[in-house]
Amino acid sequence: MLMIYTNPESQQAIADRADEVMAEVDALMKELGESGELVGGQALDGPGGARTVKVRNGVPAITDGPFVEAKEFLAGYLIVECASVERATEIAARWPDARLCAMEVRPIIDEVEA
Repeated sequence: MLMIYTNPESQQAIADRADEVMAEVDALMKELGESGELVGGQALDGPGGARTVKVRNGVPAITDGPFVEAKEFLAGYLIVECASVERATEIAARWPDARLCAMEVRPIIDEVEA
């Protein structure tokens, strides 16, 4: 999974160059679709729509916003099926948000049937 992070500054940079950034994203998505590496992905609502749920001693505590206390937040994700983590890292490095904020590459663990 390629997790896309953003912050207010990178969101503004994207907005300032929206046509250029979207053309770059569209080209990469087309390439990944044609190679069969793209499994799926989705943009996420901003942190204002998030809730964090923690249960301690059986009591749920629900707070507005993401769990982490930082300017950066998870903005979306891509699921790619690649031959190696190195290939996934290469794809993440080409995504515009890697230059403007950050991308995280994390393998998905297949569920084991009981």
